[in-house]
Amino acid sequence: MSQALRGPLLIALLSASLAACSSGGLTPLKGSPYAPGTTERGEAIDGLTVGHRLMAAGEHELALKAYYRAAADKGMTVDVLSAIGSANLKLGRLGQAEQILRRAIEADERFVPAWNNLGVVLMEKGETAEAARVFETAYALDSGQSDSIRQNLRLALAKNQNPGYVADEDKSFSLVRRGAGEYLLLTQL
Repeated sequence: MSQALRGPLLIALLSASLAACSSGGLTPLKGSPYAPGTTERGEAIDGLTVGHRLMAAGEHELALKAYYRAAADKGMTVDVLSAIGSANLKLGRLGQAEQILRRAIEADERFVPAWNNLGVVLMEKGETAEAARVFETAYALDSGQSDSIRQNLRLALAKNQNPGYVADEDKSFSLVRRGAGEYLLLTQL
């Protein structure tokens, strides 16, 4: 090996070995929006967790793939169906999102995120009367505890009573999911 190549190669190897010894390195931080690969024991991270983090990072297509992986691992649970429907909604696939969210509701009629997210789909499709009824169901099942569902219901009722109603910029429909976090769906009403 020539002397000209040996120096840069030695520096690269030294840098790589130091990075491997550091506690930080490429280890994902807790709460990071980036998808984790494996646990400390080398087990794969749940596809739902990966998908939720990808959704938070705005990577909706990759999140959908992670949710499909979760479906392969866990089956088509209500959580998985709702997540797949929400990802399709963010991708603008309203027909697919509606169909999958309705399946989630069939699987568990008390699953609040699926009801709320179906209402968001219906609003996007311009079906405000049905969306208002769906948001009312979500609000009742949630016992009025979620501010985002209350806001969605209020906006849907206003739009239903006055079809020319245009929401302020700070009043957008919110997607919700089980667990910590919300996905905001900005809409042009």
